[in-house]
Amino acid sequence: MQSTTRRNLPLLQFFALLFLIPGVFGLVVSAIITTNYADTLPRVPDPSTMRIVPRDIHGVTVFQTTEEDHALRDVEYGALGLFIVGIALSVVYIERRYTVLQSPVEHDIRARA
Repeated sequence: MQSTTRRNLPLLQFFALLFLIPGVFGLVVSAIITTNYADTLPRVPDPSTMRIVPRDIHGVTVFQTTEEDHALRDVEYGALGLFIVGIALSVVYIERRYTVLQSPVEHDIRARA
């Protein structure tokens, strides 16, 4: 079993990074979009442009369209989901790597006893 676990470590590491990197990238993109919204969107509802959906950005309320709200929410939640899956896989990877690295030491200690 130890050799199987050792062989699967690179694959587990790959999948952890496969989720972590796009997750972090998506969180950065959503932060950029949010900052842009805070600087450019109106602070009062504007029914003529359909900017009536409020969004609180660091204590400042701006108004956006329904489409803008859905698009930003999808980016935020999607990126957060990818990031959480990446973190979970990273924790599993670290735990298994520790177990694989620790096994020979424990075996050597038991053999000396």
